[in-house]
Amino acid sequence: MEEIKLSDLDSKFKYEIASQPGAENFKRCFACGTCTASCPVAEVNEDYDPRKIIRMAVLGMRKEVLSSDIIWMCQRCYTCYARCPQNVKFADVMEILREMAVKEGYILKERLSEIEELDKFTQDLRCNMVKYLLKPTKRQCNRIKSMVNRRLK
Repeated sequence: MEEIKLSDLDSKFKYEIASQPGAENFKRCFACGTCTASCPVAEVNEDYDPRKIIRMAVLGMRKEVLSSDIIWMCQRCYTCYARCPQNVKFADVMEILREMAVKEGYILKERLSEIEELDKFTQDLRCNMVKYLLKPTKRQCNRIKSMVNRRLK
């Protein structure tokens, strides 16, 4: 584990996050793990742990949080939001952290738009694949292929 130096921490970072609408309760997190246990991203990515992002933010690890790939992995499915016993609203916190990362130059604004477009695409693709699995038709199969081919171009 990398050494954390107190002089590198931003003690105001947690207050800055908590002052944003939707993140008022984020400091309440007591790392119970409900968010991680119910997260579809955590199921496929063992490095994804919402508790870790919250802890890092509370500690003041501004640069590490805002430069982290992890804040871009959240699908904003709101499962954690619905299940959190402390009403942390993690999906809203992720949105705030993403906006801060763009504002502070950790990522280009265009990338945010591309990631939002990718989120929409994957949601559409999933819905169409479920439709196909429930009622397989050649038309539905062609629609899925068309969606994927357009995205790959």
